[in-house]
Amino acid sequence: MWMLYIATAAAFLLDQASKAFVLLGLNLAQLGQIEVVPPYLNFRMAWNYGMNFGLFAQDSPMTRWILIAVAMAIIGFVLIWIRCEHPRKIVILAAGLLIGGALGNVIDRALHGAVVDFLNMSCCGINNPYAFNIADVEIFIGAVGMAIFGDQKNAT
Repeated sequence: MWMLYIATAAAFLLDQASKAFVLLGLNLAQLGQIEVVPPYLNFRMAWNYGMNFGLFAQDSPMTRWILIAVAMAIIGFVLIWIRCEHPRKIVILAAGLLIGGALGNVIDRALHGAVVDFLNMSCCGINNPYAFNIADVEIFIGAVGMAIFGDQKNAT
């Protein structure tokens, strides 16, 4: 379980450090946008009150706490699953990424009322209007890793 805790802590700290850097170091909340490597990478401030792509994005305390509760339930489910199934190390690492990213977004909701999104990427003539954060990447990689490598029949 130590690997799960280290992966979770590393993912959480990387996410929170990146958000502190753009909010406090770059003052992105006031600037709104910083072109880093346009159009491929921009920092674009977005307070996400909902889920992915702004789904359920109502700025209400009820929505905020429901989304926190859902995230905590998912974290709890993953922890129980890890303890019961004893998956391979790569699955434990993936679970740590997912949990650390989810905790990062939960902390955002608790402290700011919304998730701090700031990464915006576009390419090849497609203008992406959405922003995301490091936690979103960690959650995605963690979920995909758990889905791909989580089959016990393939365990060695």
